[in-house]
Amino acid sequence: MNIFGFRCVHCQGQLAVASHGLCCRCNRLVQSRAYCGKCGAELPQNAMMCGQCLRHEPSWDRLVMAGRYNEPLSTLIHRFKFQQAFWLDRTLARLLLLAVMKARREHGLTLPDVLIPVPLHHFRQWRRGYNQADLIAGWLSKWLKMPCENNLLVRAKHTPTQRGLTAKARRQNLKNAFRVKRKIPHQRIALIDDVITTGSTLNEIAKLLRKQGVQEIQVWGLAKT
Repeated sequence: MNIFGFRCVHCQGQLAVASHGLCCRCNRLVQSRAYCGKCGAELPQNAMMCGQCLRHEPSWDRLVMAGRYNEPLSTLIHRFKFQQAFWLDRTLARLLLLAVMKARREHGLTLPDVLIPVPLHHFRQWRRGYNQADLIAGWLSKWLKMPCENNLLVRAKHTPTQRGLTAKARRQNLKNAFRVKRKIPHQRIALIDDVITTGSTLNEIAKLLRKQGVQEIQVWGLAKT
């Protein structure tokens, strides 16, 4: 019995463990199906490469995601990003942590040297009040006892929102949008993001990191559309 009355952040049902944020029922709805460990495409069983990768290979090496952009995850992420529900960071970070642990078991994932949250332009971060990827990365850094570098990469170009743009328009929109502030002293990094759509943002960052000599680039995201 939950004597403290802690509630699920989605359905408001009672929680047995308050720190989890989600009840068992809502947590099961978030669980992702088998997917490609390279691009994230949904597959009948886990694999490290798929036909989609062969046609359009991502610029990164590995991908980990907590789930698909469906209910209840889509609503939680929308509240987190656009409705000032920054306190959802721990709940969402825990979902991504569980996905990372699962990827270690099922995809043979090797943990990176450092976590790097995808940056927001300073104007957008000022308007929102926080960078949602940075908040998620902070919890993962604590739980995995791994450094988080949130000042190596900056978004130097204030671009229009990517929502509603075609894949080609997204790539053009992001041209020269990012820069590295100083030499990256790590060979294996994980980029932390919220929603992975076409992957244009992450591809642009990955190409930049390759030029800096980074050997392995992982992408950890809350959801993939």
